[in-house]
Amino acid sequence: MSSDFKNTTLIFCDGACSGNPGPGGWGAIVATPDGHVRELAGSEKTTTNNRMELLGSIESLRLVKDVLGKVIVCTDSVYVIRGITQWIFGWRKKGWKTAEGKDVANKELWEDLSKVVGARGKTNSIEWKFVRGHVGIPGNERCDEIAVAFSKGEFIKLYDGPLLKYDVAIYDIPEDTSLPEMKDRSEPKPKAYSYLSLLGGVPMRHGAWEECERRVKGQSGAKFKKAMSQADEAEILKSWGISPQKLK
Repeated sequence: MSSDFKNTTLIFCDGACSGNPGPGGWGAIVATPDGHVRELAGSEKTTTNNRMELLGSIESLRLVKDVLGKVIVCTDSVYVIRGITQWIFGWRKKGWKTAEGKDVANKELWEDLSKVVGARGKTNSIEWKFVRGHVGIPGNERCDEIAVAFSKGEFIKLYDGPLLKYDVAIYDIPEDTSLPEMKDRSEPKPKAYSYLSLLGGVPMRHGAWEECERRVKGQSGAKFKKAMSQADEAEILKSWGISPQKLK
C-alpha cells in the first residue's frame, strides 16, 4: 500500500444498467485503514445507470460512516462527481431545479448522498477521484464486473476479508484523476463518432444516423444512441449491459 493511503479508506464504485431504464446493478469495493476489504453490491429491476452510480457511492459511504480519517472515492461517473462537488449547491438554491428550470433527476438519491457526505465533516473529509472506465484500472474493472453481474441477476461471490488475500490491485490508480473539461455550449456541436443500435440483443455501429434509424425504426425493444468518442461508445454499451467486444 502506498504511503499516500495511510490512515485512509479507499472506495471504488460503479453502476451498470441493461437499458436505460432497465434492470441495473451497482458494485463497490471498500478498503479500510485496518487492512480489511469488503465488496458490496445491489440491484433494481427497473432503474437507470445514473441511479446505480449514485447508489454505489451512497452505500459504500454508509458502510464507513463510523470509520475515522480521510476517504477517497474512485468512480468513472462524471455525473456523480460534478453533482456532489458542484451542481448540488445550485440545485438547492433553485429549489431542486436545473438551470433550465426542470426538476432535478434522482433528487432523493442526491439528498441521501449529501447527508452521508455532510456527516463526515471536514475532519473526516472525502476526496473524489475520476477514473476512466474500461481502461484496465483494476478496482474499476472489478466493480464493473460486479455491477454488470447484479444487473443480470447472475451470482457472483463478493469478497470480505483481509487486504493481503485480496487479488485485485485496488491501489493501482492513475496519476491523472482529473475530470474531463466541461463542454462550451456556445461552440458548434462536434460531429458524432458513431451511432449505436441494439436490436434483439445484437449491438451494431453505424457511421450515419440514417443508417442507424433504418435498423431501429418500428422495431419493438430496439435501442439507439449517439456516441461522441470510443470511450463514449464503451459507456453506452455498458449501460446496455453489452461487452464492447460484441460490437459489429
